[in-house]
Amino acid sequence: MNKLISKEIDITVAIPTFNGEKRLPIILEMILNQTGVDNLNWEILVIDNNSSDNTYEVIQKYQKDDFYQLPLRYILEPQQGAAFARITAVKEAKGKLVAFLDDDNLPAADWLISAYEFGKLYPQAGAWSGQIHGNYEVEPPEEFEKIQAFLAIREHGDKPFLFDANNLRLPPGAALVIRKQAWYENVPSQPILTGKLPGILVQGDDYEPLLYIHFGGWQIWYNPEMHTYHQIPKWRFEVEYLKSLARGCGLCICQLRLINTAKWQKPLIMAKTFLGNLRRLIQYSFKHRSELESNLITKFEIEFYRGSMMSPILSLNYYITSFLGKLFDKQGLQS
Repeated sequence: MNKLISKEIDITVAIPTFNGEKRLPIILEMILNQTGVDNLNWEILVIDNNSSDNTYEVIQKYQKDDFYQLPLRYILEPQQGAAFARITAVKEAKGKLVAFLDDDNLPAADWLISAYEFGKLYPQAGAWSGQIHGNYEVEPPEEFEKIQAFLAIREHGDKPFLFDANNLRLPPGAALVIRKQAWYENVPSQPILTGKLPGILVQGDDYEPLLYIHFGGWQIWYNPEMHTYHQIPKWRFEVEYLKSLARGCGLCICQLRLINTAKWQKPLIMAKTFLGNLRRLIQYSFKHRSELESNLITKFEIEFYRGSMMSPILSLNYYITSFLGKLFDKQGLQS
């Protein structure tokens, strides 16, 4: 299956996965049966993010299958976290474009050609994403549409538009296409937001590279012709998971706002973020005080505001740790 081809690769489909042995066969079949790609030169790259199941054996089986004359490569990224998997994917991809798909985000039959054609039509686009629909194992809770974007459900209509990156209105990392040039020119090799701290889930690792790309002068677009279907199991509607997700999405807010901010402005951003979200937390808690214990969506939003309020403390901890690390390194060199 890994047939050598001399032509330049147009686009790489990159699938970061963790313990995906059951999910990978489904998404691989859907990718391998994409339509309209006869004139494309493309490849599939699976990034195994330190799985402990039979992910490698699943990929080996597909690599030995000669039915699909398409390069399928496997890369192990032992450092846990989606941010590291994406960095490895861009580094290893041979395509000018890298089309990310999470292993639980299933593409429509024309997803790949729609992604590729959009890149040709909008040469200033550094990244673009499309419609992400929910495929739910159980019925979502009432008023779920208020928080569905936090679970990477994005249905913004049938017209292309530019995302408002300055106000952190950006697409998720699932089903995202990036232009490799835009990434290499702007995204640091070491991310700040890596998904997890000890005992704490911190989101934002998919927004961080997009902000670097945006501030580098590239555009971030919505392409309504790209459709994927996010598989949402019932456990994602459990209270503790949703509260953890909301908290993690809030905790990254300050750090994202500090990207491309002048040093003298950073204390102001931190103070503004803390005080602004403290005000929102108090106002929201008072307005919805009768629902605080009974309404799942209210619990989610309260936790998001609480995480956002605490996000400057997380940012301050990062800068102190980074400063001390550099100081100790300098002293070590001098000694």
